[in-house]
Parts: sequence; structure tokens; C-alpha cells
Amino acid sequence: MVQVLMETDLQDVKFLRRGKVRDVYEIDDYLLIIATDRVSAFDVVLPNGIAGKGRVLTQISLYWFNQMKDIIENHIVATDVKDYPKVLHKYKDLLEGRSMLVKKARPMPVECIVRGYLSGSGWKEYKESGTVCGIKLPDGLVESARLDEPLFTPSTKAEEGHDINISFDETRKIVGDDTASTLRNTSLRVYKKARELAEKKGIIIADTKMEFGVYKDSRFKIQDSKNQEGKLILIDEILTPDSSRFWSMKDYKPGKSQDSFDKQIVRDYLLTLDWNQTYPGPKLPDEIIEKTAARYREILRILTG
Repeated sequence: MVQVLMETDLQDVKFLRRGKVRDVYEIDDYLLIIATDRVSAFDVVLPNGIAGKGRVLTQISLYWFNQMKDIIENHIVATDVKDYPKVLHKYKDLLEGRSMLVKKARPMPVECIVRGYLSGSGWKEYKESGTVCGIKLPDGLVESARLDEPLFTPSTKAEEGHDINISFDETRKIVGDDTASTLRNTSLRVYKKARELAEKKGIIIADTKMEFGVYKDSRFKIQDSKNQEGKLILIDEILTPDSSRFWSMKDYKPGKSQDSFDKQIVRDYLLTLDWNQTYPGPKLPDEIIEKTAARYREILRILTG
């Protein structure tokens, strides 16, 4: 039985925060991000995790960060434990394959979402108003339809609960005109390149969410964001099953919801239970864990080989 990593405890390293999936530590001038095997659904972290999930998320992120270097730099400093500060070497077994040593960056206060297909909350809004995040779309579109042009639909970050979709004008008010335009243009370039690469491997990227941060560097200045010095870089994770919808091109049929390479198996199971979607969440049966783990491994294999 593969051991499931639910929490980390690096006793001689400064602990910063615990997210739904990632634990973050501070060491010297860097951050150490560890992807655990925790799984959340309906904004609730469940009591048992998906074996190997953290490694899959990390390896997929590393693949995409490398692919996007010609568009924008990212926060990665090192991914091999032997290149980490010496105090971390004794944690090699825990860290290998599921951690990243990264630059400290000030996260942008908006999350950058790109939608190439009509799905999820976008489809729900379209049915009600013919719009997605306030953007008017043509009449007569069906669920999972491919959009003529991908949409940039940012949201504000929520510490708890769901993020809130905002308009591009609201984004400009938060980060400034120039930074908002840079976030939109870069997000669209990243999505379009990823979509093209994935389609060659038989995968549709329906939508994705990415995060940017400002890395302090006196050679660069982010305009309109309180005039702070720094360089805009990609941070967090990128184009993983937790931040994106991946569909099989072979099985794709517009007009209905699609089978995703992610934790949809978990969500579908939970919807069969008498659970009010609040803490504490129910324990997942072994069969659901194994099926979900296999889906994560499958998309890692397809995308990265």
C-alpha cells in the first residue's frame, strides 16, 4: 500500500501556511512548497487523501513551467533535493518528486482564469444570461462547446469558500491598467500554447487557472501596482488536474458534460451521500481513492510521457 502524505512536519524549518493541498515553509531567501496527497471537494478537505496525488501535481507543473519559459519566467529555483539547502537533505524521502524550492514573490490579488470551452460555472451563467463572467457570447451554444476565442475571466482570491468572478474593468481597478493587460495577454498566450501542445497528445484543456506574483528585482518595475519594484512571474501550480479541466479528444461530445482527468470521481461519489458539504467531510472508500489515483497517473503519463 502506497503511503499517503496528508501533512508535513519539518521541525527545524519555519512553517508558513497550510493550504488545501500544499504546505509552505520558509528557508533563507526561498519558499519550500510541498504538495501533499490531500484532496478537497466543495471546498472541504477530506479526511483521507489520494495516494501519489502530490507527486503527480508537482511533476505536471514542472513540465508546463518548462514549456512556458519562452513566454514568462516562473518561481522555480530547484526541484532536486540535493540542490536544496543542507537542512532539507535529511527529508529527501518526503520531499523528492513532490516539492519545489521557489523564489519569494508577492502574489497578485487576482487569479487568472482562461476558458476555451463552455463548462462548469461558465455554462451555468450562459444558460441564465447568455454571458460568461459578464462577457456576451453568441446565442445557441451548447454545454462543452468550444469557444471561437478563449476568454480571460479573472477572479478574486478567497481564503475560504469560493473565489468571486470579476470583470476585466474590476481587475484594472485592483492592479492597474498596465498590469491587468499584462496578466490577460500572458494568460491567454500560456493557455493557447498549452492547448496546442495538449491537443497533439489527444487532450483538450477546457479551462485553467493560473497565478502570478511579483518577484522583487530592482531591474524591473511593475507599473500601476503601487509602483512596486519587481518582475511578474508565474507562481504556485500550473495546468494541473486541480487547476484545469482536461478532457479526452477521442471521447469529446459537445452538448453534455465531459469526463475529466481529475477528482470528478470523488465529487460524483460525494453527491450520492447524505452530506451537507461542510466539515468534517466523509472518508472516501478505497475503491474511489484507487480510481481517482489512476486518473491522475493517466493524465501525467499522457502529458509528460
